[in-house]
Amino acid sequence: MCLLCGRRCVRIYFLGSCPATYAWRCLNIANLSHQINEAILDREVRLISDTGEQLGIMSSGAAMEIAIQKDLDLVKIVPGSNPPVCKIMDYGKFRFEQSKKEKEAKKNQHIVEVKEIRMSPGIGENDFNVKLRNAQKFLREGDRVKASVRFRGRQMAHTDLGEALLRNFAEKCSEIAALDKPPKLEGRNMSMFLSPKQSASNK
Repeated sequence: MCLLCGRRCVRIYFLGSCPATYAWRCLNIANLSHQINEAILDREVRLISDTGEQLGIMSSGAAMEIAIQKDLDLVKIVPGSNPPVCKIMDYGKFRFEQSKKEKEAKKNQHIVEVKEIRMSPGIGENDFNVKLRNAQKFLREGDRVKASVRFRGRQMAHTDLGEALLRNFAEKCSEIAALDKPPKLEGRNMSMFLSPKQSASNK
């Protein structure tokens, strides 16, 4: 651990003289998703410069020396190729930018939920309109809606009324929603699923 920068450092040997001389160099070492710097143990690598230039195949030691001369890091970006592909870059800056992009993506990500709207076959007009506005709100926010009708007692003899209610509900949502699953009776419940149209969810 370097006392100056607080990061892990390595001893770099210069073999041009006898005895060999060395110097300490601070490197951005991280073991998050890439092998970098002295962690790269491959005999040969295909090197890409920090400007995107193809520098060809060379020993990992030679590639590391080029990175040191530029005061940058050697990062293995395609470990599965033969030989592996390495790039010279500022790894600390790269990780910061990646983290920033990931946070932005999570910020813009919407987890689709299924919101349920429950009704009865004899629902009043005012209650129906309240349920309808709630469903339209959910759909505009990008969520799916499950609209269901519960039949009680003798209402089971008039399931056609429940189906008509649900189809009317779907029709009034048709500008912003698509009918995923038509009304289906399961036991005493009849339900259907609506999904937001892309233009509506974008709004």
